[in-house]
Amino acid sequence: MNSDMMVQGVAAVAALALYFLPSIIADRRKRHDVLTIALFNACMGWTVFGWLVALYWAFQPNPPVNLEGEVVRSRRVISMRSFTTMLSERVNLRASRERPPK
Repeated sequence: MNSDMMVQGVAAVAALALYFLPSIIADRRKRHDVLTIALFNACMGWTVFGWLVALYWAFQPNPPVNLEGEVVRSRRVISMRSFTTMLSERVNLRASRERPPK
């Protein structure tokens, strides 16, 4: 009887590990959205389709952290560079006009 309980306990742990395999994989791969994957796995994993989607999601690479912020920052840097270049050209042009001829 004791060995039956032991086998059932091992089987239960193995079943839970298999059920949460997508969440475990996402955690091991250092996914940024591991909590979302784990919640999706917990809620939808009982369907074979939900489990497969969670498994596929866990194997995907991490998305960029803040793509919109990176685009805005790079646009700002580019516009500041062009503004600085145009300003220095204008200052140089104005300075060359104001110099008296020798």
